[in-house]
Amino acid sequence: MTKQTLTIAVLAMLTALAGLSVQAQDKPAAPPKAAAPAASSSGKDIFPKAYYDFLLKERTAQGQPDSAEARNALREQLNTRELLAREARKKGLDKSPEIKTQIDLASQTVLVNAFVADWVKANPVSDAVLRKEYDTIKSQMGDKEYKVRHILVATEDEAKETIAALQKGEKFEKLADRSKDPGSKDKGGDLDWNAPGNFVKPFSEAMVKLPKGKFTTVPVQTQFGWHVIEVDDIREAKVPPFDEVKPQLTQRMQGQQLDAYVKELRAKNGI
Repeated sequence: MTKQTLTIAVLAMLTALAGLSVQAQDKPAAPPKAAAPAASSSGKDIFPKAYYDFLLKERTAQGQPDSAEARNALREQLNTRELLAREARKKGLDKSPEIKTQIDLASQTVLVNAFVADWVKANPVSDAVLRKEYDTIKSQMGDKEYKVRHILVATEDEAKETIAALQKGEKFEKLADRSKDPGSKDKGGDLDWNAPGNFVKPFSEAMVKLPKGKFTTVPVQTQFGWHVIEVDDIREAKVPPFDEVKPQLTQRMQGQQLDAYVKELRAKNGI
């Protein structure tokens, strides 16, 4: 029923690529070329110090506590990993074509992450662009919100039968059992509070014409089927201030810019 107001696919890409997760980075793309220091009888660390410094920085940046216990736990983890990695190389597992492919893919992911982070940093979204987007969304929302129900059926005749039943006194919530919308069917057709801009045009146009407590006496057709709509309540729209939604707007605009760049890059390379 509702429009997808964000470019989900792009934001999913941005979310997946923009930050290196600890889990992803816990799988080094390849063993270091320089030999790691050997373990000593004194319990000296055998992993490259760069691994420790990198992961410690990442974890503290993510808000994890930086304590002696946490640092010791990280050292233990890296020492164990280094030992197991050495055993794997002794067995020649690093020569396996499948393992080499996994290593190559992990390395490529790191490069892509780095490029996207660098690209986003080099192409910031200005406050002027963000403000314009905010004003556009605000105007699309309108000044009112509607608590609305609907019953979605396959044919106009079914919708007319539903309207006739409502006019005879049947409860909207009961008749919603016949709805083909699985998201609202079990809730008496309830779609909760929404701005008109969240719905497809024929639905929103019919909705805003209804007084509180009334239902449509003529079926409403959209690409989803035929609707009978009832407005339970109407209130003034609550639009959050610009500063409150600025982070989400920034992510949205970055996603759109990245999407445009990737499309251009694909076109240049004949993909």
